[in-house]
Amino acid sequence: MPFDSDLSIDASRFHPESVSDETRKINAFLTDITIRSPRWYEVGIVKYRQMHEAGETPLPAPVYLPEAEDATVPSRDADRLIPLRVYRPDNGAPSQGLLLHFHGGGFVLASHKHFDSTLQMYANRCQVIAISVGYRLAPENPYPAGMYDCLDAAEYLIDHGEEEHGAPLRFLAGESAGGCLAALTAFHLMRSRASHRLAGVILPYGEFDVSLSLPKVMSFTEPLMINFAALQRFNDAYAPGMSTAGRKHPRVSPLYEDMQALAAASPHQSLPPALFLCGTEDPLLDDTLLMSAKWIIANGEAVVRVFSGAPHGFTLLAGTRMAEEAAELIVQFVQEKLAAAVAY
Repeated sequence: MPFDSDLSIDASRFHPESVSDETRKINAFLTDITIRSPRWYEVGIVKYRQMHEAGETPLPAPVYLPEAEDATVPSRDADRLIPLRVYRPDNGAPSQGLLLHFHGGGFVLASHKHFDSTLQMYANRCQVIAISVGYRLAPENPYPAGMYDCLDAAEYLIDHGEEEHGAPLRFLAGESAGGCLAALTAFHLMRSRASHRLAGVILPYGEFDVSLSLPKVMSFTEPLMINFAALQRFNDAYAPGMSTAGRKHPRVSPLYEDMQALAAASPHQSLPPALFLCGTEDPLLDDTLLMSAKWIIANGEAVVRVFSGAPHGFTLLAGTRMAEEAAELIVQFVQEKLAAAVAY
């Protein structure tokens, strides 16, 4: 007799023949520039950040929008403020919620000011105020400095968001290393601000296991944006001297959180809804597959979309079909969950 599985996966997403010609060409181009481009740990972190600003790295130079606002919120350190970048809807109508973003970059690279176009688009299309957090970066500020900035910013916006921005904190979002920080922040808020209910968490190709212990990442040697060796460099800068066991602590790697216990202790009895996006040519694919499965097991809604052949960072490849599809999915998720939260 046939048996039904408790888990269902569209295996065709993982088949090589499902990869489009456009994606193959993009991957070949990205592999070439990854091989030819300097490494941050070779030229020095300060120099590399300057090169990124000038468009001399695999990622294009950032575009700054004049309408974006710079702001700050207090940190747990009395003498230090956390920088923010604020994006308001162009139509001037009241926002229905705040979306707090944690940028990617291996805990080492990029800035809260490097996602202007994307975050302004979310603000406009979803009628939210998007806010990007300028958390401290490694190697100058290793763990837990950056994480503390994310936690502090989120708690402050829960406590003061409606007063200062006219809307509550509804969403957390972060890609790659930012996905790690977004998940850690979501779990932290379930403890520190238990009565607050997030409408959703958006997690494109998150790094949820900082120990890099999963099979996909350990076997990924292709020079396609990042690989195991590159991730080791980033994580050694972020958590220098930390043992593998230490990196598996749930306050470092959210994959190891007891999500079922966390949900059971919540007054809402569940994790917030989450959107997971990842490509099959990403060393962090296992992170997404395992994290989303645990999310569902812990009574949390998890929407998982796998992009055939897509590399790490594919949502940043403006003008490509996969980036446009991902953006539409995120907009749809935010709009849907925002409508439900406002009705609630």
